Amino acid sequence: MKTIAPQTTDTFLEEAALKFRKADHPVALTGAGISVASGIADFRSRGGLWSRFSPEEYATLQVFLDNPEKAWKLYRTLGRELQDKKPNKAHLVLAELEKQHLLEGIVTQNIDNLHQAAGSSNVLEIHGDHNHLHCLQCGDRIEVRADHFTKSNIPRCSLCDYPLKPNIVLFGEQVHNLDSIQELIRSCDLLLVIGTSAQVYPAATLPHTVKQQGGLVYEFNREQTLSTSGLLGHFPLSDYFFHGDLGTTLPLFGAAVLHLNS
Repeated sequence: MKTIAPQTTDTFLEEAALKFRKADHPVALTGAGISVASGIADFRSRGGLWSRFSPEEYATLQVFLDNPEKAWKLYRTLGRELQDKKPNKAHLVLAELEKQHLLEGIVTQNIDNLHQAAGSSNVLEIHGDHNHLHCLQCGDRIEVRADHFTKSNIPRCSLCDYPLKPNIVLFGEQVHNLDSIQELIRSCDLLLVIGTSAQVYPAATLPHTVKQQGGLVYEFNREQTLSTSGLLGHFPLSDYFFHGDLGTTLPLFGAAVLHLNS
């Protein structure tokens, strides 16, 4: 594994950029870390959502089915925190790479829609999105309005009067877009892993799948987290590790890649 940090100047950055340009089907996998600079705290971090709302008590499908009023206490807080958030430089870099036909798509664990707001079009959301509400009974889906998160009464389906649920994956529900994600990764020969430790299924399988296919893995995180196990212990899974704040490392990488296009 080769480490690239903003404060160092070496040939690894140019080398990584050249290999990225030569890739036929590069894909990005993103997690909570890419949205921190947009003011969205990681759910698991100190002060994050799970420190205020126990997932087992508020964020399961069964809780919603049994007590939607209680579940909506969590949804209102989440909705207010995600409202009016804007994409940051890291989101914009990925959108520009896609615009230049240098990135095939994004698989994201995030529900904040900031990739789409930045201009990315091929975004596969594992855990759904917070911009819509849907009805578990009749399947109707509507766009979220600001008053859904301010009114005390919970929104109900206009077709069947069933309580509406945000279009996000709760514990106990199936993840979204799994077939499309597997199809995208099947041809992926270079995976950018950005702002995630990729420890939760199905994200956890994607770097390993790409490596098994003979592809490359680039990790962008504050700390190196991707590893694989062998007879002699754990070894880094990444071919290149971009160490530091994503608002710096991803634009640095993007500039190096786009410079080769000029």
